[in-house]
Amino acid sequence: MSDVVIVLPREKFKSLKGKDIRALIERNLPKVEETLRAEREEFLREKIGKLEEKLREMEGQLNELREFYKKALRDKELMMAERDKLRKENEELRKRLDEKRSSGIVNDSFTERERR
Repeated sequence: MSDVVIVLPREKFKSLKGKDIRALIERNLPKVEETLRAEREEFLREKIGKLEEKLREMEGQLNELREFYKKALRDKELMMAERDKLRKENEELRKRLDEKRSSGIVNDSFTERERR
């Protein structure tokens, strides 16, 4: 058990002079314990309140992240579809160009520029 230091104003100290301090402490100990319990409960209630607020903030942020992730997935699907569309379009254009080259329709200067 650790030592307890009690600091009293001079007047209070003088009023206690000659009294049984031990009996006074033992008589008031239940009140002190009750006060400490009440202060501890108040402290814990405040801490619970702060933790609940933090939890609400984190849940809000989590919901924002979920929405962001869903949007990113939708955007990815759109970009993949667009990429596939462009790939098919490029394939078609290459086919047409090859057909024109083989038929001699495309002039040499155009094909030279395309190679660069």
